[in-house]
Amino acid sequence: MGVSGETHDGDSESSQLLTTQPNKIPKDSFHLAYIIYFTLGAGYLCPWNAFITAVDYFTYLYPDVNVDRIFSVVYMLVGLVCLLVIVLYAHVSDAYIRINLGLALFVVALVVVPLMDLFYIKGQTGLYSGFYVTVGATALSGFGDALVQGGIVGSAGEMPERYMQATVAGTAASGVLVSFLRIFTKAVYSQDSEGLRKSANLYFAVSIVVMIICIIFYNLAPRLPVIKYYKDLKIQAVIEEKEEKGSLTGPVWRSTLWDIVGRVKWYGFGILLIYVVTLSIFPGYVTEDVHSETLKDWYPILLITGYNVFDLIGKSLTAVILFENSKVAIGGCVARLLFYPLFYGCLHGPEFFRTEIPVTVLTCLLGLTNGYLTSVLMILAPKVVPLQHAETAGIVIVLFLVVGLAAGSVVAWFWVI
Repeated sequence: MGVSGETHDGDSESSQLLTTQPNKIPKDSFHLAYIIYFTLGAGYLCPWNAFITAVDYFTYLYPDVNVDRIFSVVYMLVGLVCLLVIVLYAHVSDAYIRINLGLALFVVALVVVPLMDLFYIKGQTGLYSGFYVTVGATALSGFGDALVQGGIVGSAGEMPERYMQATVAGTAASGVLVSFLRIFTKAVYSQDSEGLRKSANLYFAVSIVVMIICIIFYNLAPRLPVIKYYKDLKIQAVIEEKEEKGSLTGPVWRSTLWDIVGRVKWYGFGILLIYVVTLSIFPGYVTEDVHSETLKDWYPILLITGYNVFDLIGKSLTAVILFENSKVAIGGCVARLLFYPLFYGCLHGPEFFRTEIPVTVLTCLLGLTNGYLTSVLMILAPKVVPLQHAETAGIVIVLFLVVGLAAGSVVAWFWVI
């Protein structure tokens, strides 16, 4: 269901191709294509979630370094540089190869850490050669993320809206999975060195299983008639463009790329703003700044779970109602700046605002708005360019998203509510 307040550029080129001969569009039998995109969306965030959720164990092993910040900087910096390169060469590289390579790198990065712990570290503290290997594995995951996330979002951009919605909802499902794993490990394992070690190995084991499922699903996807249909449409659009403009090389490609960036820049700005606001408040604020006498150390875990569940609800809502007015969506992104004074009030305002209920409600609202607005903008952006450039538009949007994540993380360092 769509609610439109304006005529969309995307209703032109790409949408016309997508709706040609609608009777011939194959059905997504058993919603298999939807399930594949949902699983891939969940999959490409699993490695990062494994590293960052096991940060308690890594902090215990390497007490003299700021583990979570080093992980964040390395992962995002590598991902950002790789995405820039991918954007520049998207027109001459094969998404199928990029995604498979990225998934393979994920598996390598995820296997290295538990194997090193099993055969070398064995729970001992201060073996900093192990830390350097772990940081290397984090960098490898950042490289894999750029290849996989750029490719999957780009690929979903070539399909109808529901497949981008599936991908984005999958990313939220990854956060929910990690939150429930965190609750499970805290409830079942002791919070000493051995318990932290078991928890970390569980996160990595689950992520490895998810990666293997993603590899199988992604390589099955091209055989599905509905995915093959839209791939053929893209090939047809590429051939037509080549006949009209010639080969997209050098100045022609740069001109085309700038046109794509120009068309999606406001969607990208909205995405960037969403993640600057979110990352500067979450998770730092909810894990470090608020406290509960009743819930004690369960409080931040439950707040993070609440955020992730509502993020998933927001990203799933676009399957039911999608506001196709991009100006309203981008306005909503700007309106989220109001979370700053609201969260400030939870620390320094009247006593009632400093209790669990207002903090929990605000955290869930932060997640809900993050999820819904992200999903809306990610769905709409690739539809404002011709079908043959939808993949590149998707990668450009991911680039804005990663810049937003990085900027939000930096703001969180320097800005204390």
